[in-house]
Amino acid sequence: MTDPASPANQGLLDPVLLRAFVAVADSGSFTRAAAATHLTQSTVSQQLKRLEQQLGYELLDRKGRYAVPTPEGERLLSYARNILALMLEAGSTMQRQRLLRLGVAEDFAGDTLMPVLQSLRAQYPDLRLELSSGLSKPLYQGFREGELDLVLIKQRQAEHSARASWPEPLCWMAAKGWQFDSGQPLPLVSFPPGGLYRNEMGQLLDEAGIPWQLIYSSNSLEGVLCAVAAGLGVSLLPARLLRPGQHSEVQALPPALPMELALHQAPVAGPELQFLAREIQRHCDLLMSGSAY
Repeated sequence: MTDPASPANQGLLDPVLLRAFVAVADSGSFTRAAAATHLTQSTVSQQLKRLEQQLGYELLDRKGRYAVPTPEGERLLSYARNILALMLEAGSTMQRQRLLRLGVAEDFAGDTLMPVLQSLRAQYPDLRLELSSGLSKPLYQGFREGELDLVLIKQRQAEHSARASWPEPLCWMAAKGWQFDSGQPLPLVSFPPGGLYRNEMGQLLDEAGIPWQLIYSSNSLEGVLCAVAAGLGVSLLPARLLRPGQHSEVQALPPALPMELALHQAPVAGPELQFLAREIQRHCDLLMSGSAY
């Protein structure tokens, strides 16, 4: 036997070895333990030998008709049972608690989808949901690379085939009572580079020969809406987000074609993912038609 205090014995106990030890201690026989663990008798013997070598003392007295725990083995036995029971419980819990990864465009990350997520929680209380929000392009890239199971994003019309899609009309927004000084570049408020609306704004204004400059940029939709309401500049955003008490629509700027709200679902979908996709689709049918949810 090795020295129990040696560095080799300071590692974690292998649950496979503990399982073999418990099986022999419970049955009193290497033959019956092998049958219970679906292993060969020689494998069970080897596993017990490895465990004893790791601990530095004998766990079983093999001299009699039955293999019985030594005093040291008796002390280990209760720990071994607890360890194996906890591992079984953890494995069962994690198997029940499936993970679903959802990505949504920034304007759907707050209250908008909460009724849907409440329904999902009620239907599948053990499901774990990870929600990512941000710009649509990186979200779609993550979906294509298998990092997300379901994404609700903005795209140009028919840009990518989707499970469902809805037209998203755009409009130019400014603060209530905002006046455009034609002698100065048009001040713009928008998202960081790569944002779909930001690219569309620049292209429309360049094609119309209207000089512009970016005054304010924010990752947050709320930040963009507040900056527009404060009069920092104008922005191109979904028309449904216009707040009549804070914003006004700017008719003099080049009109934009509608974008598209698109729902993309992974091809392999369990019942939880199918449920969430159906609920989001139903929710968006009502939302994009202007009906109350």
